[in-house]
Amino acid sequence: MSKEQKIDEIRHSLSHILAMAVLKKFPDAKLGIGPTIENGFYYDFLLPDKLSDSDLPAIEKEMKRMIKRNIAFEKKITSRDEALKKAKKDKQDFKVELINDLPKDEEISFYESDTFSDLCAGPHVKNSGAIKNDAFKITHLAGAYWRGDEKNQMLTRIYGVAFETKKELDEYLEMVEEAKKRDHRKLGKELDLFVFSDVVGKGLPLWTAKGSTIRRELETFIVDEEIKRDYQHVYTPDIAKIDLYKKSGHYPYYKDSMYAPIKIDKEEFMLRPMSCPHHYELYLSKPKSYRDLPMRIAELAKLYRYEQSGELNGLIRVRSFCLADAHIICADVKQAKQEVGGALDLIEYIAQTFGLEFGKNFTYRLSLGDRKDDKKYYKNDKAWDQAEDILRQTLKEMKRDFVEAPDEASFYGPKIDVQMKNVLGKEDTAFTVQYDFVMPERFNLVYTDKKGKEKKAIVIHRSSVGALERVIAFLIEHFAGAFPLWLSPIHVKIITVGEGHIEFSKKMAKEFQSEGIRVEIDHSDETVGNKIRKSSQEKMPYTLVIGDKEMNSDDLAVRVRGKKDLLNIDKQKFISKIKTDIKNRELELL
Repeated sequence: MSKEQKIDEIRHSLSHILAMAVLKKFPDAKLGIGPTIENGFYYDFLLPDKLSDSDLPAIEKEMKRMIKRNIAFEKKITSRDEALKKAKKDKQDFKVELINDLPKDEEISFYESDTFSDLCAGPHVKNSGAIKNDAFKITHLAGAYWRGDEKNQMLTRIYGVAFETKKELDEYLEMVEEAKKRDHRKLGKELDLFVFSDVVGKGLPLWTAKGSTIRRELETFIVDEEIKRDYQHVYTPDIAKIDLYKKSGHYPYYKDSMYAPIKIDKEEFMLRPMSCPHHYELYLSKPKSYRDLPMRIAELAKLYRYEQSGELNGLIRVRSFCLADAHIICADVKQAKQEVGGALDLIEYIAQTFGLEFGKNFTYRLSLGDRKDDKKYYKNDKAWDQAEDILRQTLKEMKRDFVEAPDEASFYGPKIDVQMKNVLGKEDTAFTVQYDFVMPERFNLVYTDKKGKEKKAIVIHRSSVGALERVIAFLIEHFAGAFPLWLSPIHVKIITVGEGHIEFSKKMAKEFQSEGIRVEIDHSDETVGNKIRKSSQEKMPYTLVIGDKEMNSDDLAVRVRGKKDLLNIDKQKFISKIKTDIKNRELELL
């Protein structure tokens, strides 16, 4: 048995022991599901009384008592009728629903442990003696809709983490504590970067002036770099007729996550969940020849998706976001392959600018389609084979390691997923490069070749950084709020010692601002020591204290973020150095 299989059995078994402990406290609790997840497990309950985080230590203590009794896990196969009879007798309505939804030919099994029995396919440890009492922890509570549907009842979800050894658990918990300090929601509030308002609506971020500065710097960086690489940056509407998304084929796949239709003049419109069809209509606005291709249409596109309330997570999962999107219309397979390589080169250049490394901070995944599933995937085996082979060849030629993931493609073609790792080491798909042979058919994306014949184009979808909201969340956590100089909302904080130093500080600030340096002055009545501590908490790159000495000198005593010693430097040299570092997007301070 592999290490992964062994720990999966331990975590699965712990979810059952958790249910047993909760039932001891609440005998009338209704059981939902209790699967394993990355690093641990959870179980969902409909409880007769409220449970709080303060109750968790007692539940964990009870679990440890049970584990010491060396409880056995025994699998029992049963018929569908017997399973339903048992679930109804135990008044476990959620289990009844699960049994009814199981395929008729699927084996139904329960795992019995002591007096506890639960509908489950396993696997489990043979007995609880395989579980180390000091290698798991019940961590927190959350609300979760039954089966993930917000129309269903809200259940109480209890989470736990588990490992083979205490050392692994301690290392993980230490990493979690560090992640809490870096949490973009916490730092976003402390650094005054963004807010959410229930009056505006859930999942709709409001950017403060400081947060907007970071976003504006990213936008400028992305647009300027893409224009250098011959992208045509455009603007298209945030709304369109539903007919557009039906034509593209997106509607059946996205309708549940789209905002409700807006009826205007007897027509139905929708806030757009993607920009692809808008760009195709731009392409079709006038005839194209082979000389016009490849045509790289790019946009910082505002998109809207109605994510479920329980799925919203700070800036990582929102209902309104801005995607650094592009669609490259190619003449042929050879051109498409070149453009895939070009898109990946752009992605890696941007990642390098952030100080991110391939293999450490991000990886590639080749997501493939299932030829047999023509409901989920467009039916064209030859096109799928060719597209997948092109993406595979491109990655191999770039000498990049990658994994292949079956059944993860888009409905219109395979894709290369850029997998980012967060501060907890968890991997998520941040954005993609996609090969599309479907939209040229649906939108009749054609061009005239050298012989004057009309031919179908190929489309490459790509994003250079993904959604700005999500990448900013990632960068906040990656840098722990201590941004590189070029991304910092404020470059220099000027602190006045007393009333007599305010006017001088204002003149200095104007001088810095005229050179493109962002400055903030703290002329409050607080002590200088408190002002310096506040500047440090705000993670200011550079802090200047202005008193009588500084007013009578061309030299500056600069406090550099993260360093104890003051840096004595000529003012003009300081200005010149900051300007150069901003221009070059340097990662390190002076």
